[in-house]
Amino acid sequence: MEQLPILIPLPLLAASLVVPLAGLWAPRAVFPISVAAVALSAAMSALALAEVVAGGEALRYTLGGWAPPIGIEYVVDHVAAFVTAVITGVALLVVVAARRAAAREAAGRRGLFYALVLLLLAGLTGMVVTGDLFNVFVFMEISSLAAYALVFRGGRAGMLAAYRYLILGTVGGSFYLLGVAFLYFTTGTLNMTDMARLLGEAEPNISVAAGAAFIFAGLGMKMALVPLHLWLPDAYTFAPSSVNSLIAPIMTKVGAYVMVRMFISVFPEGYLADEVPVSQALIALGLAGSVYGAYAAMGQRDLRRMLAYSSVSQLGLLAVGIGIATPLGLAAALLHVMNHALMKGALFLTAMSMRMGAGVSDVRMLAGLGRRMPATSAVFAVGAVAMVGIPPTAGFFSKWYLSIAAIDEGLWFVLAVVLASSLLSAVYLFRVIERLYLAPAPAIAGGADDAPNAAAPAQDAPARESPLDVTLPMALLALATIVLGVLNVVVMERVLEPGL
Repeated sequence: MEQLPILIPLPLLAASLVVPLAGLWAPRAVFPISVAAVALSAAMSALALAEVVAGGEALRYTLGGWAPPIGIEYVVDHVAAFVTAVITGVALLVVVAARRAAAREAAGRRGLFYALVLLLLAGLTGMVVTGDLFNVFVFMEISSLAAYALVFRGGRAGMLAAYRYLILGTVGGSFYLLGVAFLYFTTGTLNMTDMARLLGEAEPNISVAAGAAFIFAGLGMKMALVPLHLWLPDAYTFAPSSVNSLIAPIMTKVGAYVMVRMFISVFPEGYLADEVPVSQALIALGLAGSVYGAYAAMGQRDLRRMLAYSSVSQLGLLAVGIGIATPLGLAAALLHVMNHALMKGALFLTAMSMRMGAGVSDVRMLAGLGRRMPATSAVFAVGAVAMVGIPPTAGFFSKWYLSIAAIDEGLWFVLAVVLASSLLSAVYLFRVIERLYLAPAPAIAGGADDAPNAAAPAQDAPARESPLDVTLPMALLALATIVLGVLNVVVMERVLEPGL
């Protein structure tokens, strides 16, 4: 049990070294090894979550036996265990569902493709479990470099999107590292627990303020917070289907988690609102992003780009919850991390399924697919309803808690913006549902796709439902949005409230 923190990212890192070799000598073993590594990491995350909830104490592991603050410490508390369970659980379902698309899009290089996927997940889980600020940067760069390479596989448009993602992501990582350097100059430590103690004892100074500003600017870029979101729409649109189905649900959520960690484990209580106006900036930018993202999504014809701008909107709500910075506000933000990962995973997998089964991603060409691809369309409908925030889906309850947290702080305008963004979300998502179920089907289903290596049939082929190994993970994600919505009180009272 003491080694559980390191056992969450370790299988992913180890498998990322094995998979490229397997790709050369035993290509058929690449996928089973990758799935086994992700499943093992998910099992370790679930076990850590159960242990922390049952015992009430955080699990700690010192890397190499060097005790903190000199050595690197991995810590899994309620919040970290919750987020790693979400990341690895959603990733497991997406990796299974995207197998067929990945086989076509990887173009004979499945070993390299799955190695990058495993590095991406290892970086994200490492960012969550580490208790060292510089180690956060190391894992951040591991996940980011893997993400750049994966998006790059989307053809010419994907290359340009990956280049933009690389430039902005590098700037964001540099800002974060510069902020950590300012904090290190002041405290002489990189361990989060030790730094929190030293910052609590020290007088506020310009070095700490500058460090906080740089850290949150960098994390805001990684999180795609408006106006630092410019990399996200193209990356989600032009990446291969097997890639955007993975990065869209989980990539930006870890940036949000690190923001939460800064509030609860690094900076003294109230410092990020009273000494440095980080909280106020997160609320303002989050509200602007929630409305802007929803409004921009309304004008999109490509389903993937619509979902990308939808993510910008939902990430804005996450930022508002973090900015409110009360236990309920932070709990609402973390609950929305889970909810959005489930909803967006289901929706991007349906977009992948529609490209595979009908060869389309243009909303105008989805007419009648509700009858010809019933399972895929039903999953999209459930995900859309959850995204709008209609009970009893999980999307409703995170917005509900966020609204209560805002009202408790006298921020009534937050409630108005949450309602407005939900209504705008209903406009563009229900438009897709209307096309799926109510619009008359064309005589021939099919259409051109704007990305190379698309997993799609010929234009004159009829639309067909995706196989069970694609539809079942989608259905499980959609079902989870309902089940965890009904059980939201359990998640809040047993996991998030004790951790905050």
